[in-house]
Amino acid sequence: MRLAERATSISPSPTLSIDAKAKQMKASGVKVISFGVGEPDFDTPQHIKDAAIVAIQEGDTRYTPAGGTLKLKQAIVEKFRRENGLEYQTNQIVVSVGAKHSLYNAFQVLCQPGDEVILPAPYWVSYLEQIKLAGAEAVVVQTRQENGFKLTVDQLKAVITPKSRVFLLNSPSNPTGGVYTKEELTALGEVLLQHNITIISDEIYEKLLYDGLEHVSIASISPELKENTVVINGVSKAYAMTGWRIGYAAAPAPVAKAIADLQSHSTSNPTSIAQSASVAALNGPQEPVQAMVAEFEKRRNYMLERLNAIAGITCPKPGGAFYLYPNVATYFGKTYQGKPVNNATDLANLLLEIAEVAVVPGIAFGGDDFIRLSYATSMENIQEGIDRIEKFLGELK
Repeated sequence: MRLAERATSISPSPTLSIDAKAKQMKASGVKVISFGVGEPDFDTPQHIKDAAIVAIQEGDTRYTPAGGTLKLKQAIVEKFRRENGLEYQTNQIVVSVGAKHSLYNAFQVLCQPGDEVILPAPYWVSYLEQIKLAGAEAVVVQTRQENGFKLTVDQLKAVITPKSRVFLLNSPSNPTGGVYTKEELTALGEVLLQHNITIISDEIYEKLLYDGLEHVSIASISPELKENTVVINGVSKAYAMTGWRIGYAAAPAPVAKAIADLQSHSTSNPTSIAQSASVAALNGPQEPVQAMVAEFEKRRNYMLERLNAIAGITCPKPGGAFYLYPNVATYFGKTYQGKPVNNATDLANLLLEIAEVAVVPGIAFGGDDFIRLSYATSMENIQEGIDRIEKFLGELK
């Protein structure tokens, strides 16, 4: 049986493969400390779960409109107005099966063969694959550690061609935790508008910010940028609702209609019960989010201090999300009992095999001098995991 070329061109996710191996080791009785997959370790807040239970009891279990219920769209519109200073109508909102699905839809309706998508690296692993699946070409631009892994205007200008169609923005960033300032976004936005390049702005980590930082959506900077931007968000990270699978896109009406039409012929509507729960998440009390963020900040501070105290590791301080992205290149060329460490992939494999700690190698994000560690796990796990990493690195020759 012949497989389509687009199916065979997809690369497996290193993030999920590391997680699968770690889970297999755990199932066999090994106590693996996992800093791999980015998923809040908190439970979904009770009022959100209660809303889902009520939805089931009241028979809210049937098809909804393909692009989401009116009630949830209204809650999303109000969220944008209240938190981002953005005015949308409900026909500009499309609810999908997670923010990943929203991103996929956006690439599908905006890109075609011959188009180029400007993709700053490090990047979240699925961006590259989704660009390929849309038939477009990713133009990867390596950002610099000393600049907080943020793209500069000069870097952007250097890669723009007549084929440039879309610019992918992710702030706060996975994997680096980098956060763009309003001034940086304004400068990038001016260039993108000059060249009529559409922006896909992935803002799924917007509520996970530290040190008093505030999230700025590039769409909020000017009416022109709003009309040139598809904003992607969802409830997974902020409300510990990863398994509920609700994401959404906000876009100019013609783009939103194209996304809804595409979705109507692929997945149809997201789960009705999860949509009801998401209304409660957006409209309900936000104190559980604030408590979760405060705990994440404590964990970040501890892990960052411990990592930077290890000889040979340098790790910038992230402003958001729940990841650290340390540079481990000084360990390349060393060995562990004859096993070579040539790159971050080798290091990640040995950390899992020997130290029983799961991290994600930077090659998954477009650069192999780094590893990604998620601090969306308990402080106890963080302390033990860093102890193991420090001990293992000290044994490299």
